Amino acid sequence: MLSEQLHAWVNLLTTWLALGLLLMVFLVTVAAMILWVQDRYFQKAHAIRRNYPLIGRFRYFFEHIGEFFRQYFFAMDREELPFNRAQRSWVYRAAKDLSNTVAFGTTKQNAAGRIVFLNTPYPTLEKDAAETLPLMIGPHADQPFVARSFHNISAMSFGALSTPAVRALSRGAGQAGCWLNTGEGGLTEMHLEGHCDLVFQIGTAYYGVRDQEGNLSDEKLREVARLQSVKMFEIKLSQGAKPGKGGILPAEKVTPDIARIRGIPVGQASVSPNGQPGIRSAGDLLDMIERVRRVTGKPTGIKTVIGSWQWLEELFMEIHERGLESAPDFITVDSGDGGTGAAPMSLMDDVGLNLAESLPLVVDLRDGFALQDRIRIIASGKLITPSMVAWAIAIGADFCVSARGYMFALGCIQAMQCNRNTCPTGVTTHNPRLQRGLVPSEKGARVAHFHANLVKEVETIAHACGVGEPRQLRRHHARMVNANGDSMPLEELWPPIEPGLYLRQGRPSLHAPFARFRVGA
Repeated sequence: MLSEQLHAWVNLLTTWLALGLLLMVFLVTVAAMILWVQDRYFQKAHAIRRNYPLIGRFRYFFEHIGEFFRQYFFAMDREELPFNRAQRSWVYRAAKDLSNTVAFGTTKQNAAGRIVFLNTPYPTLEKDAAETLPLMIGPHADQPFVARSFHNISAMSFGALSTPAVRALSRGAGQAGCWLNTGEGGLTEMHLEGHCDLVFQIGTAYYGVRDQEGNLSDEKLREVARLQSVKMFEIKLSQGAKPGKGGILPAEKVTPDIARIRGIPVGQASVSPNGQPGIRSAGDLLDMIERVRRVTGKPTGIKTVIGSWQWLEELFMEIHERGLESAPDFITVDSGDGGTGAAPMSLMDDVGLNLAESLPLVVDLRDGFALQDRIRIIASGKLITPSMVAWAIAIGADFCVSARGYMFALGCIQAMQCNRNTCPTGVTTHNPRLQRGLVPSEKGARVAHFHANLVKEVETIAHACGVGEPRQLRRHHARMVNANGDSMPLEELWPPIEPGLYLRQGRPSLHAPFARFRVGA
């Protein structure tokens, strides 16, 4: 009797467990479907979840678990390249306007090349802090540009970037009050949407300002210059990703819109010449700068990766022969250690000086030839965190620009797919399914947050050093750690040059070793 009752009870329990399991499977399936629909069609803040609904949620779980297990299974905070987890996390939190405070000490090693700022016991109080004032570029142009921010968005072309990415950058730059460089791919209606300040880049193929034969067109230059949003023109000599080689846009990324804007065939790879046609001397370069500035009426400068430096000496001496009004209004110094563009590894890895060496070199040459009040220096190259921006300003840069920092603000996860049209976050792809993950209204706000929080923390470093605002930072405010673990003042590594010294004593390359540029050293 008892056995029959037990058997009936077990059967009943088994039935209820089976029903419960079926109900659970049903509920989980329904919940998964709801989350899939929510990720795919309703939420707009997360590109990964929009492009990979439901599955994309596991990213956050593994990131969270990685905080506890990374010492066994994952790279440490400061190990990854080109940007490590600590750097990316700082940008992500800044872009989301979240607190960037940390606890339990720094994870930054005291390795060679580390920059340490020298705090004072009498820091600048908030009530005494000065607002970083706008700075004029191009006093000899018909329409000088008064730039509002010391940190701006570097050159990234439409084509290399997706449509929603350009829209988001334009909106974010407009909200932040910084400029956006168009890159060599030409000017689009997306660049204009955010009503931000624009720098039009003239690449070696003259995209956007070329005639039917591919030559630079004065008429098209005037057409672009008529737009009030376009504040400056930048002549690109070379860029960090590929010094000595022109822009590369794979054929699969040359859509009808890109072909129309650039003036090239659809579906054919867009490969720019590896140098500016017709520019083979300092005189040629100054002629080109003068032509663009005269036709447009707006400040005109150059962008270059520094390798050899004698050409800069020749350029500066030619400027003094012609008159200061002939000088480029700015020089953008790009680092030789890579960038957002597709490039041969041999060029990205092994050609061009790193910004840590090239920036003080250019600043000292400019000052030594007494051009510090005429030519603005714009620093470019992995300047995505407050300490590196503050370092560049202390060395002598007037402005800093970043491309990859603002890509992270858009949601880039460093998937290294920029050249394959398969970017999972929609930043560098023209696949409509992947692009839909990037919502310009959401990401534009993150671009503005990143800019605001970066500027704020650079100001915090300046105040800790006892100055009122970042542009008052000088080389004596920081030290660089050497291979022995000791540190040296930046003013000893790169002694400031007396303005006009090279005009009086001659070209430094004729007298001094490369590392110091000291006459008689």
